[in-house]
Amino acid sequence: MKRILTGDRPTGKLHLGHFVGSLRSRVELQNDYDEFILVADVQALTTHFENPELIHDSIYQVAMDNLSVGLDPEKVTLVQQSMVSSIAELTIFYSMLVSVNQLSHNPTIKTEARNYGYKEMTYGFLGYPVSQTADITFCNADLVPFGEDQIPHIEMARKIVRKFNDLYGTDITEPEYKLSRVSRLCGLDGNAKMGKSLGNAIYLSDSAESVAAKVRNAVTDTNRISVKIPGNPDVCTVYQYHKAFNETEVDNICSMCRNAQIGCVACKKALAAKLNEILDPIRERRAHYEANLSEVKELLAEGTRKANRIGNENLAKIKEKMHVAL
Repeated sequence: MKRILTGDRPTGKLHLGHFVGSLRSRVELQNDYDEFILVADVQALTTHFENPELIHDSIYQVAMDNLSVGLDPEKVTLVQQSMVSSIAELTIFYSMLVSVNQLSHNPTIKTEARNYGYKEMTYGFLGYPVSQTADITFCNADLVPFGEDQIPHIEMARKIVRKFNDLYGTDITEPEYKLSRVSRLCGLDGNAKMGKSLGNAIYLSDSAESVAAKVRNAVTDTNRISVKIPGNPDVCTVYQYHKAFNETEVDNICSMCRNAQIGCVACKKALAAKLNEILDPIRERRAHYEANLSEVKELLAEGTRKANRIGNENLAKIKEKMHVAL
């Protein structure tokens, strides 16, 4: 089976943006690929280095969220990034092949720096794409599923691998990528980004009551002040969620909105009901793992041991080709 590498930064519980962006795809692909799920705690430090407690507390939350959406622990491999030494070594080797100018002009890096308000970037933040290349290649992953905003990272990874293989005669796999069906889900407040720090997200672990309350407060067409006034779904946050989660009914809801046949309250109730229908089995599985945290810890530990075995074997071959092996 070909191998997939994907993962999440543990900076809190995962939300619906993660679900449509990657988690749903992971479940669909787990039967056809050898799937590695990286809990990227080192990369989380690039933006949360002053709050390592949050990262530590989030490692098992992120692992549980992945298992709760339906990933089979018999089929996928959960890996804690900081505990895989070959990733750290490959990051150093790859960094020799990438200029600071290349990294500083990466559009994703520039966007993220702007979002976080960074006037100066740390070495770790700037080198994020190099570290990500090591994540992907320590286990020779064939495929990396992600959102459209990450394309510059994967293109840089492919260039690094090609250059490295040409220079040292190694046979590191040049990764392909698969775009998610929904690249980004906007926040409930209409913000283009759904974020943990923005308070505009629905979490996979939210109760049914919390989901309904959050949807009730979601931003809709601000010009529609009465049910009798036709709405404009194109500027409505709730409509975007219907498109992502309610494919069978979204066209009908859109038509009724444009023709003033449904009000925002009813539209939101329909969305909340659909979201809770999707989240109910996820909450049920999560309750099991919350009651059996030792099971989650062992799955992560065993997956990390497997990752180290594979990574160390690949790294030994790479070092031999580089003539840096003892």
